[in-house]
Amino acid sequence: MQVCPYLEYSFRILGKKWNGLILHYLSLCANGSAHFSDIKRDLADITSRALSLKLAELIEYGLIEKKITANPAVTISYELTEKGRSLTAALTPIQKWAQQYENLHGKEEEDK
Repeated sequence: MQVCPYLEYSFRILGKKWNGLILHYLSLCANGSAHFSDIKRDLADITSRALSLKLAELIEYGLIEKKITANPAVTISYELTEKGRSLTAALTPIQKWAQQYENLHGKEEEDK
């Protein structure tokens, strides 16, 4: 039996630490956009280096894009692409699944 290449592709992205949370975070932001410092502040456990690497990786996958604007000062923000927005929509059923079964997992651990 061969593993589905599409499922493998999705897990290559979502199976890495922080990727799904960064995408979910951006989906909750106005216009799907946030500054590096906002993401770093709200995902408190991620290091600046890890966040930089993950943002670059998500850009490479075409899920987010880096926007540079020059008002009087230069600002950089990260926002979801159409491809990224479509993936975050797929995260909702996963989130609901986790809500349903997360407590059961804790119960199973207690029973061992």
